[in-house]
Amino acid sequence: MLIVSACLAGLNTRYDGKGCIDEKVYKLIKEGKAIPVCPEQLGGLSTPRCPSEICGGTGCDVLDRRARVITSDGRDVTENFVRGAYEVLKLAKAVRAKKAVLKAKSPSCGWGSVYDGTFTGNLIRGNGVTAELLMREGIDIESRG
Repeated sequence: MLIVSACLAGLNTRYDGKGCIDEKVYKLIKEGKAIPVCPEQLGGLSTPRCPSEICGGTGCDVLDRRARVITSDGRDVTENFVRGAYEVLKLAKAVRAKKAVLKAKSPSCGWGSVYDGTFTGNLIRGNGVTAELLMREGIDIESRG
């Protein structure tokens, strides 16, 4: 079983209330091979919501309490992102997921690169909060979209 970002399955879970369907991910859902998750919703954030970025580091730094996740209007949503990451991890363990297919660049799901916290579209090397947590727990990550 795979864990996949819900927005990649076409669900309207992104911050802007839209999805960004990836046909391969959608097919995995239809075949019963994947479970869609949205860490931000599982962490208690609404949809739509203000965009968020990691300020002062990456998902690694957020988990280690050296960085925060902040919305474009200045609200600190770090605890929502951390709570959502741990909820995804619980689900991944429950279904014995060995792999996750996650939304690229997201402060939750991004793997390999995330936005730099300036809300200017600049990217830095690193992972989102959920991607980092899953990786630490031995789950392989693939980035899409």
